[in-house]
Amino acid sequence: NDLNLFSNFQWVRGPARWRGAAPVPAGLPCGEAGRGPAEMGESMSKRLKLQLGGEAEMEERSFPNPYPDYQPHGAGAAATPSAADAQRDRTPFPPEEESLPFGADGKVSARFSKRIQTKIKDLLQQMEEGLKTADPHDCSAYTGWTGIALLYLQLYRVTKNQSHLQRSLDYVKRILRNLNGRRVTFLCGDAGPLAVGAVVYHKLKNDTESKECVAKLLQLQRAVVSTDAELPDELLYGRAGYLYALLYLNTEIGPDTVPQSCIKEVIDAIIESGKNFSKEERKTDRCPLLYQWHRKQYVGAAHGVAGIYYMLMQPVANVDQETLTELVKPSIDYVRHKKFRSGNYPSSLSNETDRLVHWCHGAPGVIHMLMQAYKTFKEDKYLKDAMECSDVIWQRGLLRKGYGICHGTAGNGYSFLSLYNLTQDKKYLYRACKFAEWCLEYGAHGCRIPDRPYSLFEGMAGAIHFLSDISVPETSQFPAFELGPQRRENKVEQDS
Repeated sequence: NDLNLFSNFQWVRGPARWRGAAPVPAGLPCGEAGRGPAEMGESMSKRLKLQLGGEAEMEERSFPNPYPDYQPHGAGAAATPSAADAQRDRTPFPPEEESLPFGADGKVSARFSKRIQTKIKDLLQQMEEGLKTADPHDCSAYTGWTGIALLYLQLYRVTKNQSHLQRSLDYVKRILRNLNGRRVTFLCGDAGPLAVGAVVYHKLKNDTESKECVAKLLQLQRAVVSTDAELPDELLYGRAGYLYALLYLNTEIGPDTVPQSCIKEVIDAIIESGKNFSKEERKTDRCPLLYQWHRKQYVGAAHGVAGIYYMLMQPVANVDQETLTELVKPSIDYVRHKKFRSGNYPSSLSNETDRLVHWCHGAPGVIHMLMQAYKTFKEDKYLKDAMECSDVIWQRGLLRKGYGICHGTAGNGYSFLSLYNLTQDKKYLYRACKFAEWCLEYGAHGCRIPDRPYSLFEGMAGAIHFLSDISVPETSQFPAFELGPQRRENKVEQDS
């Protein structure tokens, strides 16, 4: 069984080696443990090798996309050039899959929905069994128990099955007894467990416990905004990750849950940090807000500027229009000019290698920044770039790293759902469904086994989350990153 755990270790496919279950050491970008990006100063010969070896590198990192791309009106599907070679060798679609997996109204077909629900049930059973050997002390949303609580909260959101909300509560209670106080973000720190706890208790109408979680979350703020704190600004470990927790509460519970003054204080700290570093790097005119993590100017959603700019553009953040126009917009345009000819983006501003197509590094994360820029500034260039990202993800997004959200196929699939909800172009819903179809064959492709194989961002829980959103694509949201409409569920809950 690909997913068997052996104590705290698991066998990793590929060159024979054991990998411990310890977290990636600080300083290594997520999804790239042990392999730093290429530097600007590399020799010309090495650059030539990288260019010549580009296709082999892409092949190594992703599977050839075996699916024909979408054609309007369901008029048959033709393979894209990138998939043509693979198309010759693949088994033909089963007859029931030749038709589109959704109707003219964008509703997923009953047949495809049934397949998804059956697979979710199967994967949930595998996940719960596997979690018996997971690290009992990892409370993070990224690889730990908060991520599992988030998954069950998601299943409750899409099904309204009260048992899922109760299961989420079970995990929340466990988490809140084991907070370590070492980090402050939603994904990797105490902010995540406290925010999820507040939302779960709110949905169960336990306002006392919910408000206690919010109060504890706000106690972390002093460390976040302190000018003395050596805190980064990125999403996984920095201020943007704490900001997300505040915005999440105001979205899921109500707009006054966190005072706007608290949100503004965090935003001001992020803005000031970006301005100061840009000045240090003498890029104020070109990129007014610039950020680094472990001395690298990362681009992607997890550690980079894309995730930070994305959070600053959230409507619920209420960043003033002047700041958005004068500081955020030119910084986004600076990143846009780093785009590779393929439509992909580098992992860092100094990286010239077109390798990674992950949410954490590359087009699948940057696309969310571009879509939000289009919503914010109403300029077509951002949507055009987002569509180019989508094409790269379609061609190179079935990752050998696995099915997860951070650096896996499910996370890449979310980019299609988000672009579909923005454009209502069924091409993107089709692409999302095809990536979901890939996830329906979980474990059959020979992918690498992640260190935390059942977790939300690295493993099975993330794939389940994505599959559950495919059933209701119009309300999909990338967990711990995208924000839904404010108080979206309240009316439904009051009516129930």
